[in-house]
Amino acid sequence: MNHASVIFPFRTLTVVLALMGSCLLSAQAGPEVAITAEPSHHLALANEYVRAFRVEVAPHASTLLHRHSHDYLFVTLGASQVENDVVGKPAVTMKLQDGETRFVPGDFAHVAKNLADTPFRNVTIELLQDAEARKNPPKWDEERGLHVLEGGTRDVMFVKDGARVSEVDLQPGASIPSHHHTGPHLFVALTDLDLRNDVEGKPSIRAQISAGDVRWVPGGFTHTVTNMGKQPAKFVAVEFP
Repeated sequence: MNHASVIFPFRTLTVVLALMGSCLLSAQAGPEVAITAEPSHHLALANEYVRAFRVEVAPHASTLLHRHSHDYLFVTLGASQVENDVVGKPAVTMKLQDGETRFVPGDFAHVAKNLADTPFRNVTIELLQDAEARKNPPKWDEERGLHVLEGGTRDVMFVKDGARVSEVDLQPGASIPSHHHTGPHLFVALTDLDLRNDVEGKPSIRAQISAGDVRWVPGGFTHTVTNMGKQPAKFVAVEFP
């Protein structure tokens, strides 16, 4: 028997099964909707750089079939286990840790199923300038590195689509030393925060921010940040050049 005659039907069968799985997923999940129309995604802020959504899926519930047109980041709030059903691909089960941050290339539709007994919560951050950043990637002085502070750490985790993503962990009373933000940044609180922001040339500002809150901060300033709370402060910062 010709080996090609065996391989060809096998490949054909694989394609057919993939298409059947895709059609089955679409039929079960219903018609595809835009991310803004998906009930588990709640728009938190939007500007020329990002569109950020607070996402919450009840235990053992699923999102509607929805499309991600842009590359995006998601920051997990609380440990969870999720099944990711992307149209045209096998389902993937993900175990996610509290505070875990991942980058996901866009241009796909999927359903997210919460397999856990607790709500699946995250902040999803669409990078709206992804196409331009891939063509003309900006330069950063640092794209990866762990900075050990007095009473904390600043972990520069990765740069994707021109955005630099860091996680900051400050013990009570600890500070991030003076540093400059040329461009704007977004941050996501992983814990309840009680921070003092000392901007060069301006009075100190104290801010209390709840876990899961998303804030947008314009650039062009130099400052230090101090944890004034009694508990460790953790947040993720997404910087733009």
